[in-house]
Amino acid sequence: MAQRWVQRWDVQQERYVPDREERFRVVIDVVGWAVARAGDRGGVARIVDLGCGPGSLSARLARVFPTAEIVGIDADPLLLGLAAGSSGGVRLVHADLTDPAWPGATGLDAPWDAAVSSTALHWLAPDALAGLYSTVAGRLRAGGVFVDADNRALDEPVMADLARHVRSARALRAGVTDNEDWHSWWDGVLADPDLAPLVDARSAAAIAHGGENGLTVGQQVGMLRAAGFSAVAPVWQSGDDHVLAAVR
Repeated sequence: MAQRWVQRWDVQQERYVPDREERFRVVIDVVGWAVARAGDRGGVARIVDLGCGPGSLSARLARVFPTAEIVGIDADPLLLGLAAGSSGGVRLVHADLTDPAWPGATGLDAPWDAAVSSTALHWLAPDALAGLYSTVAGRLRAGGVFVDADNRALDEPVMADLARHVRSARALRAGVTDNEDWHSWWDGVLADPDLAPLVDARSAAAIAHGGENGLTVGQQVGMLRAAGFSAVAPVWQSGDDHVLAAVR
């Protein structure tokens, strides 16, 4: 059942990210660079997926890096429940990323080699996101990487409009514009009687997405540098869809 809902999740996400699998592959390539450095050190690499949702990226990382420790973090009990039923080889942790104490409370104070996120952190308000960046920078080893795959507007308004147009045109060519949308997926999963305990847990935790923070790529780069990252730049882009990498 979990695998069925995660497969539907992946399909609806492709409606908004037509090159999603390639984007995942680029994230994995960047993480591989950090994991190789961990191998040179002789230790087990630790990779933390921030806002892992139902585990789409975590599961792919676990398949590519079977000897690494993969940890998925999310605040939503329903999404974590789906991840638990579909993401083998991943340690899943319930935590609120806006709480600066979450790494210590979850046993994740030890150094990390990589932190990743995919289409998740744009929900955080700018102040909360800046705090998370500082938390991540403080946990990564020197030379460790943070990789964020998300839709971010370009800084010049006319170029932001053009980049959105390019992504929309790509979605048409990829044939994903008729995929199930985000709202329909949530309507379906919340109405599934087999998931009632997870839905109840979600309601009890008062989980709800807020509005997008509206940060541009340039603003995100500035926030990461302010948090302590030595180098930050997009390493892949399709329209306004980016993979942004930051090196500690």
